[in-house]
Parts: sequence; structure tokens; C-alpha cells
Amino acid sequence: MTVNARTITDEEFFYGHKACPGCGGALAVRQALKVLGPHAVAALPAGCMSATGFNFPQLAFGNNAMITPFAATAAVLSGIEAGLRAQGAAPEDVTVVGFAGDGGTADIGLQALSGAIDRNDDVLYICYDNEAYMNTGIQKSSLTPFGASTTTTPAGKREHGCLTQKKSLFDIVAAHRIPYAATASVGYLNDFIKKVERARDIKGTRFIHVMAPCPVGWGFPSADMVDVAREIVDAGLWYLAEYEGPALTGTPGGAFRLNRDPKSFKPIEPYLRRQGRFSADDAADLALIERARDERWSYMRETWG
Repeated sequence: MTVNARTITDEEFFYGHKACPGCGGALAVRQALKVLGPHAVAALPAGCMSATGFNFPQLAFGNNAMITPFAATAAVLSGIEAGLRAQGAAPEDVTVVGFAGDGGTADIGLQALSGAIDRNDDVLYICYDNEAYMNTGIQKSSLTPFGASTTTTPAGKREHGCLTQKKSLFDIVAAHRIPYAATASVGYLNDFIKKVERARDIKGTRFIHVMAPCPVGWGFPSADMVDVAREIVDAGLWYLAEYEGPALTGTPGGAFRLNRDPKSFKPIEPYLRRQGRFSADDAADLALIERARDERWSYMRETWG
């Protein structure tokens, strides 16, 4: 049965957690586990979801779940999968899934993730991207966008926040010729749910990079979280895409697909100005952000066809 907003289960597998109101990461974990079901086994590194989901004596996970060393999420997933396979007693619908933030994925955990993909271990890795190390004080990660203020890239009269561009993690993962990779946003939940379902039913390593805004770190009211997660896509500063590797396509390089390719984008300034982290950016900064967006979209349209 296809999972969508009408058919998704009412059963909760991530509840009673201590996440902040309007947490995009918590929504991503909650919805993903609803798709994966009660037999999913989850692993999470140090980060917001482990800090808010494993509060002794309370456990917010209805599934089997464990905390991993910060750098080792993908390695622990590999070990869990190997252990279940060795036991030979795992249910048919079991999914070994990792939930890690942008810092724990694109920075600290990238080596372990690369190794898991290289071995093609049968695991699903979901990166919930809130664009900074939120759990430890809103420090910059390599997925922090240009112009964003963090505690390690502060903005003011002389400094305008992060001076580097967001790492193209989706491209890096796809370059491994992974069986399946996708990007998503909690602002487009039906798309995210569909991609989790697709990944669930594929063997080998799968990866989903989901945009999950943080009201505290980004500086907007918690009630606006879903709107912000939708607006980043509508403004073209994030994209919804999929990659299927040679194992699925039968072609050496695999195939990319844009799930949403609008003829025009909403202006970027309203999206940026509603967030405190971009409050110091001037017209020149906004122009650089817009130019980087247009260059990225030109690349995707021309290269991915």
C-alpha cells in the first residue's frame, strides 16, 4: 500500500521527546519511522535527536534505538545490519536506519558514511539538515549556507556570517554510485514520505538528505517552521531530487531526477529576512546568494537533463 497523508499509520514510534517546539528534525524522524514501521532499528549520534530522545529514564523511541559515537553512525548501522543478518531472525520488514544532523553527517560522520556506501551495506541513512551544530550551541557546519550567522561565524557591522557555500552533500553521495539517494524537505512531507518508502524497499545503502529548519538556530517563530521549510524550496535555495545508481538503472553513471523544477522562483529576500540569522546581510550578500542559487540550478538542469 502506498503511504501518503491519508494512509500513514496513526501509531507513534517517536513521541514524548524533549525537542524544541517547531523542531524540523523531530518531524522528520517521526514521519520516517511511521513509514518504516515497528521493526525498524534506529541509530543516532550525539545531536539534537539523541539529546531529546534518550532522556533517562524515558526513551522517546517505540523502536529499538541506540546512541552511537558522533563519527560512527554509518559504521554502527553496518554493525547492526551484519548482526541481524548473522542471527537470521530479523523480520522481513526490518530496516536499519540512522538519523544524524548535518554536522554529524557532512563533517564528522562523512568517512563512515563513505565506507558504508563503498561496501553497499543494507542500511538507510537520513540526514536531517538544520544547517549548523544546533545541539552544542549553533556552530557552523559545512552545510551552513553563505551569509548565515552562527556562534562561530557571527554577523555584525564588519562580519556578515558564514563566508563559505553550503557543501553539495547530495552530489558527494551520488558520486559513490550509491543505489539510491534523495533530497527532501519537511515542508513537502508527502514528497519526503514517498522517498522514505522508496528507500525502504531498495536493498543496499540508501541516503536521504532532508531539510529540517531549526526555529532557535535560524531565528524565526516556532509556528512558522513548516512554512520556512516550504519556502526554502519555493525560493530555489533547496531542491527536491533523486539519484538512482547503476544497480537500479543499469547504466554506468546512474541517473538524476529533479522532482520539482519550477519555471520561476519566489524572491529570496522575504525568505531570508524572516530569519534572524540573515539579519546582517546587505544587498551585496543577497545578490551573491541569488547568483549561487542560479548557478546551482543551471548546473542541475544542464547536467541532470
